[in-house]
Amino acid sequence: MSAVLAIEVENISRTFGERTALQSVSFSVAAGEIFGLLGPNGGGKTTLFRILATVLRASSGVARIFGDDVVARRVAVRNRIGVVFQSPSVDLKLTVAENLRHQGHLYGLHGAALEARMSEVLERLGVSDRRNDRVETLSGGLRRRVEIAKGLLHRPSLLLLDEPSSGLDAGVRRDLRNYLQQLRDQDGVTVCLTTHFMDEAESCDRLAILDLGRLVSLGTPETLKSRIGGDVIVLETRDAESLKAAIQARFGNHVNIVNGQVRLERPQGHRFVTDLVEAFPGQIEAITIAKPTLEDVFIHETGHQFWEESHASGAR
Repeated sequence: MSAVLAIEVENISRTFGERTALQSVSFSVAAGEIFGLLGPNGGGKTTLFRILATVLRASSGVARIFGDDVVARRVAVRNRIGVVFQSPSVDLKLTVAENLRHQGHLYGLHGAALEARMSEVLERLGVSDRRNDRVETLSGGLRRRVEIAKGLLHRPSLLLLDEPSSGLDAGVRRDLRNYLQQLRDQDGVTVCLTTHFMDEAESCDRLAILDLGRLVSLGTPETLKSRIGGDVIVLETRDAESLKAAIQARFGNHVNIVNGQVRLERPQGHRFVTDLVEAFPGQIEAITIAKPTLEDVFIHETGHQFWEESHASGAR
């Protein structure tokens, strides 16, 4: 029996004037997954998020949520999704309960049923003891939990989160990841989030890596890292271009220059380092060997650093 698909994206493109934000992106997300859209600013992840959230139309292609077209069946889709945008949507002057009560009214919830559901989600997210406090008195992490509580109030099948960890410290990000895993495991909620944090991406069941509007890689974090096929070796040298050419000529290894450093991938890198040092005496000033990370996957697929592109563009 085939898995139920929570999200289907087929050849989605989106342009803004002459700028292309998404280029023929396709993937699917199974129900019950925590799925991440990883990419730098300008990668297209937030544009795609807004299309899935039904607030932006694609220029071409089709997106479906649990089989419903996000354009033709927009109302049905909105009833199945909870959305947490990067920009805060809670009213700071209202209490936690007042924010949730207002959200419930928008979805036709009232009375005892609404109060019971409010208590349930606040308890699940660990903020029930703050329900009568004004949101402005809460920490950034607690405010984010209230945002998620709002998104979950109407029992959505799919929770969409845009940069949920933005502005949060590492400890709060870790707590948030645990909450999302509980939602998946205990409530069966499918989660799709955008992120530029590598630790957050590592905790996803699967990832779509986006760069300049293109889908450059898709799979589990471990599968993506395994495609590199070896250790990542980074060399510091005074003449990166010269050393790159010499390594490629002698060993036939593909070599990149990233941030002024020579970078290559090689199985059993600790043994290959000896060959490098002997072959190019005096040219290598420092060597780093490490197992592949998701940032290495990004460099492998695009040829440039993750943050290099992120800082160069304010587009999303």
